[in-house]
Amino acid sequence: MSSAVSPTVFIVDDDPHVRASIQGLLKSVGLRSEGFAGPEEFLRRTPFDGPCCMVLDVRLPGLSGLDFQRKLAESGVQMPIIFITGYGDIPMSVKAMKMGAVEFLTKPFRDQDLLDAIQQALERDRVARENRRGVADLQKRYDTLTPREREVMSLVISGMLNKQIAGELSTSEVTVKVHRGQVMRKMEAGSLAELIRIAQKLGIQSGQ
Repeated sequence: MSSAVSPTVFIVDDDPHVRASIQGLLKSVGLRSEGFAGPEEFLRRTPFDGPCCMVLDVRLPGLSGLDFQRKLAESGVQMPIIFITGYGDIPMSVKAMKMGAVEFLTKPFRDQDLLDAIQQALERDRVARENRRGVADLQKRYDTLTPREREVMSLVISGMLNKQIAGELSTSEVTVKVHRGQVMRKMEAGSLAELIRIAQKLGIQSGQ
């Protein structure tokens, strides 16, 4: 596997010794990593599009780890985060976890605990990326529907019968059947239940 697609662990900690120690640990188990002294340095990096996670110190000069976590989320950067700190407390850890952190480790922590958290984070990122790719594929299918087919799909997933849809759209039942068949074919749905699941993933509201 090339480095372009290898999982990468980003380490953001202002202590160079901590960064070097974690990077050495990750190298020993074959994981690629990059170290940064602070959030600003990380943000100057070219955006990364491969599987990844971040090991983030809570207390940093300037922007705190928790504030950086919030900033990343607000910017649409979806990356699992593992917090490390020498000054952690329960309210802080609860806040981090509520915002989606994978783990909150207090220094000194066991190497294995960090490695376990990183593996969990990378697995979470892998699943999330697969889900996003799946939704993107469904969106491409949906984009091939005509405006009328989208109307029919919305009414179909609401549970309306072909006759009712025909009345709603002021068209014939035969025409509705044709549109419904096109919707099922283009969306690659083998049943109404599957079409409803697809609509839910796309956030499509059913018609009234």
